[in-house]
Amino acid sequence: MSSEVRHLVDSARPFPVVRLSGVLDGTTTGTVRDVLLDVLAGQPPSVVVDVGELAIGEAQAVGVLREVAEATQWWPGAHLTLCNSRADVWQGLGWELQKDPPKEPDDDKRLSLELEPHVSVARHCREVITETCERWERADLAGSACIVATELVNNVVAHARTPMIVLIATRSDGLSVAVRDGSAHLPAYAGAPVSPTAYGGRGMLLIDSVASRWGSLLLADGKVVWALLS
Repeated sequence: MSSEVRHLVDSARPFPVVRLSGVLDGTTTGTVRDVLLDVLAGQPPSVVVDVGELAIGEAQAVGVLREVAEATQWWPGAHLTLCNSRADVWQGLGWELQKDPPKEPDDDKRLSLELEPHVSVARHCREVITETCERWERADLAGSACIVATELVNNVVAHARTPMIVLIATRSDGLSVAVRDGSAHLPAYAGAPVSPTAYGGRGMLLIDSVASRWGSLLLADGKVVWALLS
């Protein structure tokens, strides 16, 4: 008999609550991983997963929560919380355990832009980012944020050629910029200077020069590439 995990994402709150039900085993861990990474890719301030109606079919299957926590360790996303959980089952997975959903998180400022892969979108992003950074009193990071957004957006236009979502959010000590697209091809950067005669290849070098940390997250339907500015 095949097992199944069902999910319901409640996005009506300031942070999403993911309610999982069914049986968690080796055949359903992929579904759980894809659902949680998809929610986390939106850079919410917190993600709460309600596992009260989730049965454990195989003890080792709970390790999928550890995999998600490790994959998003540096991703500038959410505080991870499990509620309605048995501590003896879910302990040590990198998630905070609570009986009930937590209170509303701090009101971090966030902006999301849905864009098509046109050559003009990078300029539009820079205009929006500059105005937004001034409004959020982060004008000192506007230049670096524009560099990151320009390179990531141009990569989508030139290579992925899919619709994209540009995400900007304040952090306690800076700003995060991320771009999600529909391509599974992850950016590569070896750290070596690019030859002056080389065609392209300078985008990630520029991002590396202005970001305190950057990385990528592979999703079921594409990827998100992010950078932290501080």
